[in-house]
Amino acid sequence: MSAARLICALALLFASLLLGAGSAHAQTGNAGIPIDTCVTRAAPGMSPRALFASPDQFDCTRRQTDWGAGTFWILSQPLAVSDQALDVRLASLWQDRVTLYALYTDGAIVRVVTDGHDATHGLQLGAIITQRLPMRVGVPVIRLLWHVEGAANLRGILLDPRVATATESAESNVHMAALYAGFAGLCIALFVYNLALWGALRHRFQLAYCAMMAALLAYSYSSSGALAWTFPDILNNDRLRINYLLLALSAACSVAFARSFFEPRVFSPAMVRACKATIAALMGSALLFLVLAPWRITLLDQLYVLAFVGLLLFAGAVMWRAWRTGSRYLWLFALAWAVPIALAGARVANGLDLIEWSFWIDNSTLAAMAAEALLSSLAIAYRIRLLSRERDAAIRQEVATRTLADTDPLTGLLNRRAFLREAIGRVGNQRLLLADLDYFKRVNDTIGHDGGDEVLCRFARVLRLTALEGTLIARMGGEEFAILSDADAGPAPEHILARLRIERMPFDLTITASIGASDGPLLTEPDWQQLYRAADRALLDAKSDGRDRARAAYSIVFAA
Repeated sequence: MSAARLICALALLFASLLLGAGSAHAQTGNAGIPIDTCVTRAAPGMSPRALFASPDQFDCTRRQTDWGAGTFWILSQPLAVSDQALDVRLASLWQDRVTLYALYTDGAIVRVVTDGHDATHGLQLGAIITQRLPMRVGVPVIRLLWHVEGAANLRGILLDPRVATATESAESNVHMAALYAGFAGLCIALFVYNLALWGALRHRFQLAYCAMMAALLAYSYSSSGALAWTFPDILNNDRLRINYLLLALSAACSVAFARSFFEPRVFSPAMVRACKATIAALMGSALLFLVLAPWRITLLDQLYVLAFVGLLLFAGAVMWRAWRTGSRYLWLFALAWAVPIALAGARVANGLDLIEWSFWIDNSTLAAMAAEALLSSLAIAYRIRLLSRERDAAIRQEVATRTLADTDPLTGLLNRRAFLREAIGRVGNQRLLLADLDYFKRVNDTIGHDGGDEVLCRFARVLRLTALEGTLIARMGGEEFAILSDADAGPAPEHILARLRIERMPFDLTITASIGASDGPLLTEPDWQQLYRAADRALLDAKSDGRDRARAAYSIVFAA
């Protein structure tokens, strides 16, 4: 199966898992029976009992986001629930205080106050705030009323209110815990794996990917509500500040990953500036929200949303540039970022009040992050595979180039430079043989230079066949060859001469050679010069004594 087909199959499998999770929305997320609500702005003198008695004061048609920030009363429609203990479940929003009033059939009104600390204590996985209503046997709740103080109304005043049993709330926590734990395990595994790979391969994009995984893990820890479980004294609004910062950090790390993942040609100077500007906008808007909210909180939130609009534009620009420059990684990047871009677009549209809020849009970051984490890891694996191929090809090219640089192109033996590099420094007593073909000029004059080249190749073959392990053989120039070995483990000159005499030559010519031998150390350059001069004198002696024989510098070794 090709890499593309494998990644597509994994993407489809992951999408099916997400759809399966989405179909279980009755148990996962904000479980329970949804409540229809109506809104009125708070005014002096309003009391819960009077408001319960006059529901016509409430507007049931106007969208919540149209009311702006402030303090409000929100009334539910009549409820049809049993007299068992109930949880009222609300999406977490920026609010100072929410007081719930429950009207029972006997006319009694029960009050449940939720300030910043209470919201943290009642926070469930999925960032759902629960308000527990006491059970009154035989007396069910018939209507609910909320007094919401200090509502920023960035996405709504009171979002997705529901009533659920304690069992439904517990089941929702279990399902959300499974989703978040699965995502956390994915992040940790990919972080550790890619950090280990970075230790071996040292590619910059691997560190950027690990940073992205760490930021995504931290954001899921905060946005899920688990942070509030770990630090129960933190204000819920402060947790929301941290959410803004960690989501922006995750997005900034994804930009840095894209910057380091693509080939350098994709990022022109203008694209590099756009990359830096996108990261600055994301982190700058998040830091402003962290430090200044709730001052001008609507403006701060809009700046934050616009920074993510810039992120979407940047992602489009990156893919366009990758297409224009013929990047090999474009299809992988597009596949990995398709889900995050689509879901980020939905969140941006909600942030700009173009579409209504929903639990799954608000928590779509989980699906987006999981898709990006998994598919980006596969993209990294693909890129490492390509880099490995390029490295192996470069190594082969380097070896081939080095071989050409060290080898005599005609005979395939070492050339003089490579021979000296390998020879000087050998430990122990060495034997150097200098072999020179006899009357080689006459050979060239008789059968031409092509024939002479063939004779040289045949003689090189003779030297290879007679050489022992550890012997260096080189063509020193022209028709002169050098054979170097340990003094007590080298080829015998007589064997070389005898093998040459029976070697079949072009046009059945009879070719002979003369050999000069010398022994000595070869640790330094002066050692080589001394050893070479001695072998060369012995070679001249062999020539002057009639050729087709070998002589040694210290004595006559062999005679024809």
